[in-house]
Amino acid sequence: MLALQLLCNGIVTGCALGIVAVSFSLVYATTKIFHVAHAGVYTMAGYIAWSMLRFGMPAPVAFLVAVVACTVTGALIQTLLYARLERRRATHLVVLIASLGLLAVIQNILAAVYTANILQFDLPWGSRVFTVAGNVRLTVTQLLTVVLSLAAYGGVMLFAHRSILGKQIRAVASNPFLAEITRLRPRRVHVYVMAIASALVCLPGVLVPLDFGLQPYGGVTPLLTATIAMIAGGVGSITGAFVLSIVIAALQNMSLLFIPGEWSIGITFFIFVIFMLFRPTGLFAAAR
Repeated sequence: MLALQLLCNGIVTGCALGIVAVSFSLVYATTKIFHVAHAGVYTMAGYIAWSMLRFGMPAPVAFLVAVVACTVTGALIQTLLYARLERRRATHLVVLIASLGLLAVIQNILAAVYTANILQFDLPWGSRVFTVAGNVRLTVTQLLTVVLSLAAYGGVMLFAHRSILGKQIRAVASNPFLAEITRLRPRRVHVYVMAIASALVCLPGVLVPLDFGLQPYGGVTPLLTATIAMIAGGVGSITGAFVLSIVIAALQNMSLLFIPGEWSIGITFFIFVIFMLFRPTGLFAAAR
């Protein structure tokens, strides 16, 4: 039964990481920017929701405020930082360093305002436990994470393939030069993509801390794992990023049956090395 519990917990974690990976994949595939500051936006979402709850707002309203704030933040990051660096013909290394610097700024502002101590959400319903599949115990937060993450993944797929903006984003990601000469305005599309990705990452950014609490520097590890899932799944593949996130998280959790918890992160890197050796283009390289 322990194995089944660990597997279910891994799937829950993988669904949350899957949305981080999907949102990061959207940014990287479209803009070619390794948006490390995405981890800061992820963390900021939880703190904004926590603050709104402290002001007495209902949980759904607090979440919506976090989504709006992060959406605007993402658009501003693209407009005020990345777009300016692009106009100045900055190299990818310079953009990466700028993104790392922005991440450090966000983290330190959060630490200065909220302290570096772990903050817990005061939502008793979130920790209510349900028993499913025999003796597997999952909280309301975990069940919400799975349901909402799957819904978000399905929504992104429909948006990418059915909406006009989604098709424009895919066109820019596929061939930026052709998109430019056909007047798709890639720079404007980049702003939309950054805003959408920042809104998406609010989902795990709020739900995960409901179980584990908030820390200013807590977004780096999820982003690292999500990045590995994105590369192993196939850069630009939404399905690959989401599926590999679940696989990696499930295997990492199952490894606790055999190795101590502090070594389980090594499983993630082991899977990554295996994929790079035998499938360097990613498992879903052809999918979009």
